[in-house]
Amino acid sequence: MLIKRREFLKISSLATASLMVPNFLKSMTLDNALERNQKILIVLQFTGGNDGLNTIIPTKNDIYFKERSKIAIQNSLQLNDEAGINPSLSYFKELFDNGELSVMNNVGYPDPDKSHFRSMDIWQSASKSDEFLETGWLGRFLDEECYKCDHPTQALEVDDMLSLALKGENNKAFAFKDPKRLYQTSQEKYFKSLYDHHHEDETVSYLYQTLGSTINNAGYIFDKSKAKKTDQTYPNSQLGKDFKTVSSLIKSDINTQVYYLSVGSFDTHVNQNERQQKLFDDINEAVKSFVADMKSNGLFNDILLMTFSEFGRRVAQNASNGTDHGTANQMFFISGGLKKKGLLNALPDLQNLNEGDLIYTEDFRKVYATILKNWLKADSSKVLGWKNGVYDFV
Repeated sequence: MLIKRREFLKISSLATASLMVPNFLKSMTLDNALERNQKILIVLQFTGGNDGLNTIIPTKNDIYFKERSKIAIQNSLQLNDEAGINPSLSYFKELFDNGELSVMNNVGYPDPDKSHFRSMDIWQSASKSDEFLETGWLGRFLDEECYKCDHPTQALEVDDMLSLALKGENNKAFAFKDPKRLYQTSQEKYFKSLYDHHHEDETVSYLYQTLGSTINNAGYIFDKSKAKKTDQTYPNSQLGKDFKTVSSLIKSDINTQVYYLSVGSFDTHVNQNERQQKLFDDINEAVKSFVADMKSNGLFNDILLMTFSEFGRRVAQNASNGTDHGTANQMFFISGGLKKKGLLNALPDLQNLNEGDLIYTEDFRKVYATILKNWLKADSSKVLGWKNGVYDFV
């Protein structure tokens, strides 16, 4: 059977998903449920470079208010004597007060790169700034887990394209935006006719096989996504819908240990406060619903929500009431299973800058090593090559 150009374009959306299907995804059709005592990681990527100084605000620092005369946050919600949080993240303040939020300040890496694409690659691959890797830190985690487990751990990204973070050498996560839409597409007559098709050309044959694998598993994912309906109301934002999808899968018996989400863009060169406020409002409400859902189902102690952004912003505002690409930033950790809560380290030093940029004090790879070793129970040295210790917040 030959695929005509029009037919090939027709199947592009399904092919996008199918080419991201790892070999081990077929194991999802087995009765291989995630054990309830196994921990789950949800990564929320703040795409575009969130401004950390207007997220966790140094409320007693005169330099902050001087350098940001028009965009400094004046009405932050107090966390302690020196720090406040952006008022649009009011639920994060509630989590902080309840001991369910940790904040790591000033996270970055040596010789930072201010390119969105390059810095995102560095964060997603956990590479050095002068090192180029084709695999991601969570993809290598999958490789390691598949090596030692009878039924390998699964990872899912709620997006149309798979991020580098989830691409391993031998195994990759599965990316989809909507389980129902993926299933409906897979059930079209044309796609099903490809399921058992074979071709002499190895590359074309592989395409057929991966399409068939997607068709085989789309129904499984869709069934799990609707297995346990939630009474929790989620906001109608895209992020709210994404968190609802993740919640439905967590509450089912699917054996997924890593979920990956993204929100943005935080590239706020112009009129920053208005844009950041809108994004924070969406994040605040989506996370509030998700945490309530996890708590009501007795799952909050076993999930860890981690946020990151590819870089922060410069200390001084620009002429357009925005900020330009910077360096270090903070990371949030939300869970009922935190061992250390609140602000884990000091706020950024605004007196000691590198040409107007923050100087990082915490390496993001040490954070990843902590998550891998203490939360996912993986060999962080094999996944990252990191041997410089871990933190103790989880």
